Amino acid sequence: MEYTRLGSTGMKVSRICLGCMGFGDAEHWTHKWVLNEENSRPIIQKALELGINFFDTANVYSIGKSEEILGRALKDFARRDEVVIATKVNGKMREGPNGAGLSRKAILSEIENSLRRLGTETVISTSSIAGITKRPSRRRWKH
Repeated sequence: MEYTRLGSTGMKVSRICLGCMGFGDAEHWTHKWVLNEENSRPIIQKALELGINFFDTANVYSIGKSEEILGRALKDFARRDEVVIATKVNGKMREGPNGAGLSRKAILSEIENSLRRLGTETVISTSSIAGITKRPSRRRWKH
């Protein structure tokens, strides 16, 4: 596997990033083609075996289920300090005026929820969803 530096963060990540939008719960998500946890775990495990250490998910993928699946698999198959998890915020996660968006309140709330679902203390936030693209954040979010 080839590795490269992620922007100016200093972190080395695999040139291939495993996107996790396809992991989740088809019953509670827009996309009915997502794989459940049982079928997702072998893919994550194989990616790790091949040297992939960079994983991309988002709070809205299967309304958080993708993050939960990824977090449990990484806990079982990887050393946490060897992998980099990128997640995104902005999508609607709940009703109410602050249930979505990019306000400070919404970002901090959703990053905290993502950290909990992933079962980790740090993530990087690379962008937001819904057509608003940002350059990679230099901030590592910590629990």
